[in-house]
Amino acid sequence: TEAPPIAATITAATDTLWGGNTSNSAVTAIDAKTGDVKGRLVLDAPKRTEQVRPLQPRELVAEAATNTIYISGVGKVSAIWVVDGETIKLKTTIENTGKMSTGLALDSKAQRLYTTNADGEFITIDTASNKILSRKKLLDDGKEHFFINLSLDTAGHRAFITDSKATEVLVVDTRNGNILAKIAAPASLAVLFNPTRNEAYVTHRQAGQVSVIDAKTYNVVKTFDTPTYPNSLALSADGKTLYVSVKQKSTREQEATQPDDVIRIAL
Repeated sequence: TEAPPIAATITAATDTLWGGNTSNSAVTAIDAKTGDVKGRLVLDAPKRTEQVRPLQPRELVAEAATNTIYISGVGKVSAIWVVDGETIKLKTTIENTGKMSTGLALDSKAQRLYTTNADGEFITIDTASNKILSRKKLLDDGKEHFFINLSLDTAGHRAFITDSKATEVLVVDTRNGNILAKIAAPASLAVLFNPTRNEAYVTHRQAGQVSVIDAKTYNVVKTFDTPTYPNSLALSADGKTLYVSVKQKSTREQEATQPDDVIRIAL
């Protein structure tokens, strides 16, 4: 693609890979078999200026039953774009999902989409109508919270939620937004629930660690030290292997001299 994607998802039924292009506020559809670009859709058109900041695509999730792609558009007042996977056209936009609404998770069976934001909210959306059903401020403790990502245990009606501003991971009941547990851990980034082992995995970018959480006791049972900045997570199909992307240190003054890595952890 012309612009490097920051996140991706796949529609297995159509062998289509979807990439969110943050720099040009677009999503790109790629044929997973051939690598050919099937289409590109600009989601937020205004050019970036000192006063105007187009919403930036961040997380993507695919709904196989309806061939629909949901994309979080991040900004001061965020939104979620709903894209038709067949036509690669915008179906609708779910407006006002809060400040920096990055996290996105889908429960296809329940027809529920969940998002979190830097306002400290947990938002529930009905995918049948693409309307916000509820939004709940999870913690009223006077502190700053940025609930940056979430991962679902759909069978147990739980969401594991990371906070980049606090040293804990939250477990929330998706049916009512009530907090089930607070798990002590360094400020966190990505989270991934593994139903095969009833575990959740969390990356701690600044601490350079990956935590393994027992989802029954909510205890951190293992911690892996990683090089530099652990970032995103993926599981093998059998749930026995965890993959962790690791970003190299890079600043405007000094760009990274080595490519990013992927670590494989046998569970």
